[in-house]
Amino acid sequence: MNDHVRLRDVEVTDLDVFFAQEHDPEAARRSNWQPRERDAFMHHWRTRVLADPTVHVQAVTVDDELAGNVVAWWDEERRFIGYWLGREYWGGGIGTRALALFLERETNRPLHADPFAGNTGSVRLLEKHGFRRTATILHGEDEHIMLVLDGR
Repeated sequence: MNDHVRLRDVEVTDLDVFFAQEHDPEAARRSNWQPRERDAFMHHWRTRVLADPTVHVQAVTVDDELAGNVVAWWDEERRFIGYWLGREYWGGGIGTRALALFLERETNRPLHADPFAGNTGSVRLLEKHGFRRTATILHGEDEHIMLVLDGR
């Protein structure tokens, strides 16, 4: 199945799917992410993701069906990476393939990621691609794992 994983540019029409994925209760629980109201979500994506030329974002498709997204952005001097897949695409190697494809295109290094510590699947996915744990940090009261992928 993961041979049919592709990346493409995000289209504004993809945002409705991304919004629904963010509101999946199990996805929100695993990521420890508080889903945003529709207007806030759309505003963020239109102004801080799609309109920012320093953000590298790709839609993930499986057999031409929209499965999620992978994004890299600057936070001060550090480049971060994040991703979100619809629940129906978990556990079948889709994330592994999508992240591999994205890392071929995203050439900035080092890359940082800070998934929620309880999201062990996300931590394992990053480690599978060479990210190494560097710290445990707090976002508010929530523990996150800081991982870094060093230079090429």
